[in-house]
Amino acid sequence: MPTNPSIARIWRGRTRRDIADSYEQYLRAEGIPPLEKTALGVQLLREDLDEETWFTTISYWSDMQAMTAFTKAEPTKVHHLDRDPELLIELPQRVEIHRVLVDRYGMR
Repeated sequence: MPTNPSIARIWRGRTRRDIADSYEQYLRAEGIPPLEKTALGVQLLREDLDEETWFTTISYWSDMQAMTAFTKAEPTKVHHLDRDPELLIELPQRVEIHRVLVDRYGMR
């Protein structure tokens, strides 16, 4: 029986618009696969603005223990990818941890 997520971990970072496609490929290759193997689910979102592009990664977890086991440390600590310092406008200082209150998909 599938486990419903009770925790969402949200990371946000921004890059220059001219390298956004490269950063997206990098995230898809390096950032998303470990989450796909461990989290209950993962989403990668992209918002293109005039000068910069924001990326948001949301991973879903059964509980804090599962998320802490994945991060191998404090779950609110940001774990930067190797190339983040060169590709991001600034390194994010935090991730958000939210309790999942409603978990429904689809249109009615």
